[in-house]
Amino acid sequence: MNTSQNAGAELIMFNGAIYTMNSNCPWVNALAIRDGRLIAVGTETDVRTAVSPSAQVIDLQGRMVMPGIIDVHNHFLFAGRAELYEEHFLPNLSLAQVLEKVRHAAMKQPSDGWIVGGSLGSGLLSELTLEALRALDEAAGGRPVMLRDDSFHNRWANSAALRLAGIDADTPNPLNGEIVRDAATGEPTGLLLEAACSLVEAAVGKALAMSPQLDINAGAHALRRLNAYGVTGFQEAFTMRPVMDAIKALDDAGKLTAWVVGSLPVVEAGLAPHEWGDTLFALRDSYRSRHFRPDAGKILLDGVPTTRTSAMLDPYIPDPLHPCCFRGATTMSVPQLARALSDCEALGIAVKIHSTGDGAVRAALDAVEVLRSFNGPGLTHQIAHASFIHSDDIPRFAELNVAADLSPMLWFPGVINEAIRATVPLERAEHYWPNRDLHESGALIAGGSDWPVTPDPNPWVGIQGMVTRRDPSGQFPGALWPEQALDLGTVLRAYTLNPARAMGIADETGSIEVGKSADLIVLDRHLFNIPVDELAATRVLATWFEGRVVYEQTP
Repeated sequence: MNTSQNAGAELIMFNGAIYTMNSNCPWVNALAIRDGRLIAVGTETDVRTAVSPSAQVIDLQGRMVMPGIIDVHNHFLFAGRAELYEEHFLPNLSLAQVLEKVRHAAMKQPSDGWIVGGSLGSGLLSELTLEALRALDEAAGGRPVMLRDDSFHNRWANSAALRLAGIDADTPNPLNGEIVRDAATGEPTGLLLEAACSLVEAAVGKALAMSPQLDINAGAHALRRLNAYGVTGFQEAFTMRPVMDAIKALDDAGKLTAWVVGSLPVVEAGLAPHEWGDTLFALRDSYRSRHFRPDAGKILLDGVPTTRTSAMLDPYIPDPLHPCCFRGATTMSVPQLARALSDCEALGIAVKIHSTGDGAVRAALDAVEVLRSFNGPGLTHQIAHASFIHSDDIPRFAELNVAADLSPMLWFPGVINEAIRATVPLERAEHYWPNRDLHESGALIAGGSDWPVTPDPNPWVGIQGMVTRRDPSGQFPGALWPEQALDLGTVLRAYTLNPARAMGIADETGSIEVGKSADLIVLDRHLFNIPVDELAATRVLATWFEGRVVYEQTP
């Protein structure tokens, strides 16, 4: 199959199994493209009559074609930075193995050079004591260290990094954050939760001020990775000014090979010490480009369950720092959130609300209900990481026009799920990610990676896991709430047209229909003709964005 083409030229593809995501015509065998747009979809006869005799012709040789993947939630620039410039390791390492990684990294750094990286497995956080801090200091040889955990909501810093961040026993906890301290001495252990991360991130940022070109290189690297998996659109989920700088530079250079929606922080967010709210909103039009739409906002309404910072309806399992009946808390009240959403809607900004606990999900839905009662129907807001949800709240998603952002890919057994079992009662931990209930209630469900929280943005792993509720790697046995498994057609829609709708770009992409951008992928297998436990092995042979090949598998 020869996929070479001239930009702007007419071409047809025929003899394929083309899955369109158009419910009126789900399967066709041919399509035609002109100037990057789909001009005909149907039979070979249909498409040949739509183009001139000189049009390029591509024989798909029976291959399956479908719309490009749309990732509703990732942090592509952070992921690119991590893979190119940081000490990158998987979250399944033991503490001893992490320390060895730091020791090896220290050999490559000058005596005052920072060691930055991750991801620490959530299950290690309880081991980060003063003794572990001393071991980290020894491994680093006096160099400052900051490691991110697998939720990216927490950091582990060594003594040198704490000093540079101005953190000592007398430093107060920031709002919505915690400097974890030794119970006996009151000394910081180096573990920083939620907003406390900004203290050490600010020190890292000052020391390692990233040049614009390095960020552009990181973004280009991440785009190549995403295109290779068939991704042709995504929502960048925490879009600060440096991220917008890189996106604009990439698009200006013709290298932004995906549709991107930016999620600008609505209120101050301690995970990253940058601008937010009106300051960023005022810059939207200066960054807007052909492929970048800075039209979403981001609010962190709670934290993560592994550190008991998610807002839950029922208590966590008690531990020495969290006695009986501790449920966590939201960062905003319902009236505060409703007001923020109303202000955003007035600017045409749909908000992605991070809500990992069922208490935060309820608060988010309550705020949207208040908003609707005053303003009537409005924009489609999203609840990000819609995983712990009380059954009473599931129908409210559709009723209130709130999309369920299903990310990261945790709907099957894995490292983070094991860590959650240590903080959340077993009965609740086993009823996680009610994807089927959401879908059957009429909610708009949209799949995402949350890369680099998920170390690899491979959507085919998430797709298989959503169909089977089992770990595609086979490393973790059993199934997570198997009654919530979904059929393949529904899952593919959750990775294509649904996220495009949730992101407000369904006019451009998400399905193979006349008038839309020619964003499509050619696969190495027919997904509906293979066992479901082979879905994760799917390989993309070619990715097309706006009618041009942006990835092609090498022989």
